Amino acid sequence: MTADSAPSTTRSSPNDSPRVSLSSSSLSSLSSFDGDEENSYGKLLDTYGNEFELPNYTVNDIRNAIPKHCFERSGLRGLGYVTRDIASLAITFSLFNHFVTPEHIPYTPVRAALWAVYTIIQGFFATGLWVLAHECGHQSFSPSKILNDTTGLICHSALLVPYFSWKISHGKHHKATGNMERDMVFVPKTREDYASRIGKMVHEIHELTEETPIATIIHSFGQQLLGWPLYLVGNVTGHNNHEKQPEGRGAGKVNGFTTGVNHFNPSSPLYEAKDAKLILLSDAALAVTISVLVTLCKTYGFNNMLVWYFLPYLWVNHWLVAITYLQHTDPTLPHYTGGSWNYVRGAAATIDREFGFIGRTLLHGIIETHVLHHYVSTIPFYHADEASEAIKPVMGRHYRADVEGGSLGFLQAIWKSARWCQWVEPSEGAVGEGQGVLFYRNRNGLGTAPRKVQATKA
Repeated sequence: MTADSAPSTTRSSPNDSPRVSLSSSSLSSLSSFDGDEENSYGKLLDTYGNEFELPNYTVNDIRNAIPKHCFERSGLRGLGYVTRDIASLAITFSLFNHFVTPEHIPYTPVRAALWAVYTIIQGFFATGLWVLAHECGHQSFSPSKILNDTTGLICHSALLVPYFSWKISHGKHHKATGNMERDMVFVPKTREDYASRIGKMVHEIHELTEETPIATIIHSFGQQLLGWPLYLVGNVTGHNNHEKQPEGRGAGKVNGFTTGVNHFNPSSPLYEAKDAKLILLSDAALAVTISVLVTLCKTYGFNNMLVWYFLPYLWVNHWLVAITYLQHTDPTLPHYTGGSWNYVRGAAATIDREFGFIGRTLLHGIIETHVLHHYVSTIPFYHADEASEAIKPVMGRHYRADVEGGSLGFLQAIWKSARWCQWVEPSEGAVGEGQGVLFYRNRNGLGTAPRKVQATKA
């Protein structure tokens, strides 16, 4: 199966879903209810051409299905995982510095290859530590807010992440997932935005020739390398609707690198005035980390620090962007205008994937249980698998997962999503509220064709 073909493993509740062919088993193909009853939003088609129905359950239905012990948090257990990840980083560093030396390995190309492997391994361990700090931000690490925030601040700051700043903006992402006007991460381009970016008129989009694979590669490489720092300093991929946000600080503010819309400025429209002290505390913790890194560079040399810290740091950035992108970008996923969005719909507009041992052990299951995480973010990761299984019968056909190919399939999904998911627009047959339910379309001739829009007369 090629990377541009429809998935065959999007899972749904076995009790609620009919058996379907491998070519049509994405969740949205299972989303039509039995019968042909009229709905108020017309015919909605995802990018694969499968009919989509809006979720019809409540948050209470979700919470009531989860065993009570899944909500239990243990600070001791959480600290055990932090210790494990830090020990993994330290042991790997010690082993490589002791054995991958000219005395033990005289051949330079072999040493270089092994140190390259080192950066990848440390990138995974450090990403795991990042995920635990993410747990702290959601207060799912322990019952103690002080322990959560202290642990999160230390771990995230060590990875050059502004803990409280990100915690606040990430919380807003959870409150508005899939909302085109308020979501904080990977808000897709509208048809109008996409046309503007490539210098075309809206009505010309459906007539465009295929984007070259090299253009897709360049865009994806830039996203994976620079996406995280650009998000922090310019709110890239976040909403650009600041004037209408409840913080009331967005007048005249737009995303960018010189407008103050970032995660470091206490006056940023991303925050309320009461958040200023926390933003400054995050900045101060980053200043300490940067001071330590500068001292280490002076002591051991930049080349050593490049391999020991900065290249693994870039791997962490890559995995953060890839994970977040693939949690919220897929041909089966809808996005919503403000008038059509609600919390249940937004939380269901996420997808679980599979990254094997790396995802489930090193990265603490953040890839495999993300749908649950958007409904109940205070459940610790070590209970997330059980809780995920518990909510699948409630979500039924609305639960999405693409696990085909395991770890390789996860990596291939980056390419597939880049080719299939270029902008969002309403379905051709949408009416009323359905016109606010947007699905991905593309110029590559893949899946449902973009709507044909007539040119407006001057």
